[in-house]
Amino acid sequence: MSDARADRTRARLRTALLAEYAERPPAEVNVAAVVRRAGVGRATFYLHYEDLRALAVDACAEVVRDGVDALHAWRGTPDPAAPPPALAAFLADVERHGGVYRSLLLPGGTGPLGDRLHRELRDRSRAERELAGAPHAELVATAVAATFTALLADWLHGLVPATAEELAARSWRLLISLHRTPFA
Repeated sequence: MSDARADRTRARLRTALLAEYAERPPAEVNVAAVVRRAGVGRATFYLHYEDLRALAVDACAEVVRDGVDALHAWRGTPDPAAPPPALAAFLADVERHGGVYRSLLLPGGTGPLGDRLHRELRDRSRAERELAGAPHAELVATAVAATFTALLADWLHGLVPATAEELAARSWRLLISLHRTPFA
C-alpha cells in the first residue's frame, strides 16, 4: 500500500528537480537547491532517494512510459509511412525538456534514463510479439529497444540532425523494418 504523504513528498521533490533543471545546467543542480525549492529538509530527501541521480530517474519515469506508449500507439498493421502521431508529440516534448534528459540519457543510449527506457521498451515489445505469435520475440525486442534508445539519445545530443517530426518518421520506418526482417 502506498503512503499518500510519502507520495506527495516525492512528487514535490520531482517537481522541484525539474524546475531546477529548467533554470540551470544539470551540473549546477544540487540537493540543497532541490530541497529548498520543494520545502522539505535534507534528511527527508535522503529518506526517499539515495542521491540526486535516483531522484532524476524517478522524475523521468513518466517520460519513459510515454515513450514506450508512443511507440506502441498503433492498431492493426503498422504503416511504415505513417508513424503514430503520439511518437512525434513525444519527441517534441522530449526536445522541449532536453536539458534534463541529456543529463540522464547519454550518447549511444547509456545512462540511467537510457537503461530504464531500453528495459521497459524491450519488455513491452517482447510481450507484444509473443502475444502476436511473432518469431524471435527476444531478438527483435532487444533490437528495437536498443535502436530507439540510441537514436533518441544521439538526437538529443545533436548527433542525429532532425526535427521531432523527421525523427519520428525515420525511426518509425527503421523500427518497422526490424519487426519485418525475416530470420532464419
